This record gives sequence, structure tokens and C-alpha cells, in this order.
Amino acid sequence: MDVDSQPNIEETILVGDDLMLGLPSPIIPPEIASHVLEGVDLCDGVLRNLFLCLQINDIEPFCQDEIVLYRECAEKRDKELRQRLSDSEHKLGLSMPIEEAKERAAQLQSEVTSLERHMILASGIQGMEGFRQRWSLHGRLEDTKRRMEALNQGIEKRKPDKIHGEPVRKKWFFW
Repeated sequence: MDVDSQPNIEETILVGDDLMLGLPSPIIPPEIASHVLEGVDLCDGVLRNLFLCLQINDIEPFCQDEIVLYRECAEKRDKELRQRLSDSEHKLGLSMPIEEAKERAAQLQSEVTSLERHMILASGIQGMEGFRQRWSLHGRLEDTKRRMEALNQGIEKRKPDKIHGEPVRKKWFFW
């Protein structure tokens, strides 16, 4: 078989920037962090191996396995954290006093508005720095919107027998 007739197989070399696909890791609010992070593999061992490989080899092409393992672990972790964040916000909407829940929803809406404004400003920044800022802001914006939606769904599904987080006394009539 002659060399020209063999299929041309190109090898893809992953680099650190390939870890910036999809959304960045979600930011966990401190007031619910212990609940959301409990039992989640934070990928710290895999990340440590990636940094060790990069320290030893000095360039990314020699650390392909470590990059792939970290990317897979981080994707799984972030998916689980986003689901836990949504679940937590939904539970807060269902259970916290209604005024506090509405205040939390207003704070999240304010954060969404601020992040949207920062996205507009970041759209004018060129090059890798502009990309990184837009990537980070886009992730925070999407996560905040999801949290706000989950909180609002919890508020909407509240049982009508709770007002301000307190049970409503039902009046019973006997004929």
C-alpha cells in the first residue's frame, strides 16, 4: 500500500483554552454553599494531576490524558452543581417567608440586569481578554437566570395556606 493512498488522520491536540468550552463553573452563593457542595467531586485530585503534568512537561501536548480527564470531571461536576443550585433555590422559594423570597428574587433580577450591562461593555473588548470576560459573564448570567427561574417557580408553587412563612389559621364553620 502506498503512502499516498492511506487516509489522512489528523490528531487533535488539546490546550488549556479547550477547557473554556460551554459555561464556566457556577458560582455558589455562600448562604447555600455547604448544602450544594456536599458530596460533590470537586475534581481537585484530577486538577492537581493536570498541574503536575504541566509543571513536569512544560507544554500541553504531553498532558492530553490529564486535560481530557479534567474536562470530563469538570463537566460532570458543573452539571450536578447547577442542578443542586436550581433545586436549592426552588426549595427556598417554597419555604422561606414570602417577603424574603420576593426580596431574594428582586436581588437576583438586579444581578441579571447588572451582568447584562457588563456583557454589553465586554463586547467591545477585543482578543483573548475580551473572550474570557464574555465567557465568564455569559456563564454567570445564565446561572443567575436559572437560579431566579427556580426561585420564582418555588414561589409560584407555594401552598396557599402559608402567608409570610406562617401557617394560616383556617376557620371552620359548622352548620
